Amino acid sequence: MELKNCEKCGRKFGALASESLCTKCSAENIESDFKKVRDYLYDHPGADVREVSEETGVSERIILKLLKDERIEIVDESNGLLACERCGVSIKSGRVCDECKNELAKDLMGAAKTLRPEEKKPDKSVNKKKGESFHIKQRHQ
Repeated sequence: MELKNCEKCGRKFGALASESLCTKCSAENIESDFKKVRDYLYDHPGADVREVSEETGVSERIILKLLKDERIEIVDESNGLLACERCGVSIKSGRVCDECKNELAKDLMGAAKTLRPEEKKPDKSVNKKKGESFHIKQRHQ
């Protein structure tokens, strides 16, 4: 990691590899790119990545990021562009298929239960002192 100045705002930030924008400016750019891609896809549903990139000026890398972040979705079931990172099946968006998501969630819940201490039930043997019991008064009409 090296210290760089953001090309957009000039703020210093820790950059990885070829990053040239700080996280704030990068997020703003991605949001702007998302709007361009979204608007183009509304008018041209079913367009492929290359066409969207050429027509909007948004790089294919950013479009793939939007797909993986589940902000846009591929129309075709078997697309060959995105595959589940766990089992390899073709997916429309995200990083893993629904079946793997469910399995991972189940595994995570199981792991959380083993880490969580047993919840204690309230102690019913409370020492009742004289004058500390309650009752409901009858209402007079």
